[in-house]
Amino acid sequence: MPNKLLIADDHSMTRKGLKLLVESHIGKDCVQEVWTCNQLMKELQTRTYSHLILDIFLSDGSALEVIPTIRSLYPELEILIFSMQPIAVYERALLPYRIRHFISKAANELETLRLIGQFLTNQRPAMLPDREEKAALPFSGMPVREMDVLHYLLKGWKTTQIADTLNLSVSTVSTLKSRIFERTRTRNVIELMELASLHNVN
Repeated sequence: MPNKLLIADDHSMTRKGLKLLVESHIGKDCVQEVWTCNQLMKELQTRTYSHLILDIFLSDGSALEVIPTIRSLYPELEILIFSMQPIAVYERALLPYRIRHFISKAANELETLRLIGQFLTNQRPAMLPDREEKAALPFSGMPVREMDVLHYLLKGWKTTQIADTLNLSVSTVSTLKSRIFERTRTRNVIELMELASLHNVN
């Protein structure tokens, strides 16, 4: 059983629901909550956690931006992604950081409880999508930096805003943007947003 669990999600009802589910596994005093990337990093520096349940998007940015630092600083931390985003889209970005547990927020309560139980007891992780499912997703297999830029493009951000936020040059963001359009066979941000909406990617 884990010593301590941290839940990072920007929806308060989601955090409260997860907390209720996991308290039966590890006790009421072993679960803490945060809702921003900044809080997440501060909390990990303050206390020792064995397990982290993490949404892809928090209120101040994408978890993909902090996962490399988390894995570098806390190599033994077990991480589960709890998100509405299709796992096939993020598999390439997550596997290098040994993140193999994933639960869709669309899963029912029994399935969520079963998968959380596996995660908290360090059992074999949930199955990732098969090759056919991954091939059918136009966003699957994107490198981390493309996923970062995609996230902000889908929020309607301009190239200069994305460059400032990600600490990249405008030309680098423009190049990544072009690669995203080429990969998804879209011509502009509007088409990209329509495609993302179709595949429940945001």
